[in-house]
Amino acid sequence: MRRGKNYQDTAKQIDADKLYDPAEALEKVKELAKAKFDETVEVHIKLGVDPRHADQQVRGTVSLPHGTGKNVRVLVFAKGEKAKEAEEAGADAVGAEELAEKIQGGWLDFDVAVATPDMMSVVGKLGKVLGPRGLMPNPKSGTVTADVGRVINELKAGRIEYRVDKTAIIHAPIGRVSFTPEALEENFDAFTGALIRAKPAAAKGQYMRSISICSTMGPGIKVNPITVMQKGK
Repeated sequence: MRRGKNYQDTAKQIDADKLYDPAEALEKVKELAKAKFDETVEVHIKLGVDPRHADQQVRGTVSLPHGTGKNVRVLVFAKGEKAKEAEEAGADAVGAEELAEKIQGGWLDFDVAVATPDMMSVVGKLGKVLGPRGLMPNPKSGTVTADVGRVINELKAGRIEYRVDKTAIIHAPIGRVSFTPEALEENFDAFTGALIRAKPAAAKGQYMRSISICSTMGPGIKVNPITVMQKGK
């Protein structure tokens, strides 16, 4: 892939052979972010797991103490009192069959979908639409729940879902370039701590193989995984 001149110039300011401490890497990400918008700060972690095996899947949620900096649009499938609870908690869209029809018609103006258990017969029909986009409510990620108010509050406050991909890498946003270094580091520690706690018993050898931090438009900065593992224990 051919990179632009700005990217290449920025990359020259990073020691490609160095493994940075997290705080130093995050400072560098902020320093080198040159885009005209508030870039997202991303973390990419290669894990020592084989995602082909069910007992080596790594998936879960974590609440970032300072949020992601993004206004999360939450859609909720619910009826009756639960629909009222969702509206009072600040859901951006609440409904049932009529909402499913709207989605089947091509409407997808939301970031997370939540459903009460009794609505899964309606939501299940949307699998082909929501599944490929990662929007399908799922009990494992806490988005199929009767406690809709709490979940909406957590999502709005910065709860993110993580899941290892088929190349054994986990990707996650941990904030914005405009965040303070301290806020970014606390979000980074919360995310990596959750990953360490989610380590499958079947995973052998070094769990975190490599870690890279970058902004949306910036080059990756390598972080020392040993340092992160020791801090997260």
